[in-house]
Amino acid sequence: MSKEFSSRLLAWFDKHGRHDLPWQLEQTPYRVWISEIMLQQTQVMTVIPYFERFIKEFPNVEALAKANLDNVLHLWTGLGYYARARNCFKAAKTIVEDYKGQFPCTLDEMMALPGIGRSTAGAILSLAREKRHPILDGNVKRVLSRYHGIEGWSGKKQVEDELWSYAEAHTPSDDSVRDYTQAIMDLGATICVRRNPDCQACPFTTSCFAKKTGRQHEFPASKPKKIIPDRETVFAIIENNKGEVLLQQRPPTGIWGGLWCFPEFSSNELMAGEIKKQFACKIKQQTKYKSFKHTFSHFHLKIKPVHIRLEGQVNRVNDEGLSQWVSPAENSKLGFPAPVVSLLKELNNKKVVLNES
Repeated sequence: MSKEFSSRLLAWFDKHGRHDLPWQLEQTPYRVWISEIMLQQTQVMTVIPYFERFIKEFPNVEALAKANLDNVLHLWTGLGYYARARNCFKAAKTIVEDYKGQFPCTLDEMMALPGIGRSTAGAILSLAREKRHPILDGNVKRVLSRYHGIEGWSGKKQVEDELWSYAEAHTPSDDSVRDYTQAIMDLGATICVRRNPDCQACPFTTSCFAKKTGRQHEFPASKPKKIIPDRETVFAIIENNKGEVLLQQRPPTGIWGGLWCFPEFSSNELMAGEIKKQFACKIKQQTKYKSFKHTFSHFHLKIKPVHIRLEGQVNRVNDEGLSQWVSPAENSKLGFPAPVVSLLKELNNKKVVLNES
């Protein structure tokens, strides 16, 4: 059964698979690794321009290891899940320092690197080194769940173990392992998609359990829903008499770790008092912008931006380089979360309109 599964999949891939993605043109461990990390929870078409910019700036693991984290996060801005970028940076340093710039050759060594789990490690080794290792990313889970009719949420250990056993059984042991790995990812990404799968174009249309029973949308089972709490924060867009705004670097771990954001406060009252205390100057103008919601995996954040214009000479911020005055029009090399990027663009557009008028 497994031989037939891989044979059908490889025949389909030969005719219909993707063969010209940027990371396929030169399948080095470094390029495969960066692409696999970027593709976690992110669509291919979104990843392509980010991958190309990243590789142009950091063409190999040595270049990434020598980089400035701010620049790494800057190139990741808008891609989300920034822990991925921080882990890439840490892993690059480990590869250079502990492995002399050569990627590990074993699954266990690969998995010991920051941000690399079993599936990602298997993908790197099979795609770049043509070693036989099964993978189990979201696309593969969906294909195998539907084909075999595996009940239950894949996050449960029992279900995940069953999926791994099928992934192991279907992975070929000959020199087709690279194509097979790409093929099963492609099938899940282009045909066996989450909603409205194109079953007629699938090589398993006559043997898939979900298709035969008309239950395609029941597999894989959804993650049990839980209530996501709401939080609120005030973004203080503090502008000095030069038209620059204050940005602060967040702690290296946690939400938006290492990125540059506007100072945050729990209320407008605390914000006004802290600003007067820190800068020893008056607030010339205060404007509230429309609040908006930004959703993380485990909570919703309601952001209430307030634009503060300070009057007179502003005292220099002295916090060991964790704060910077930045012009909204400046093409900064810092890493920003998406809400800060949007607000900087909005602020710059308003300044342009005012200058033109």
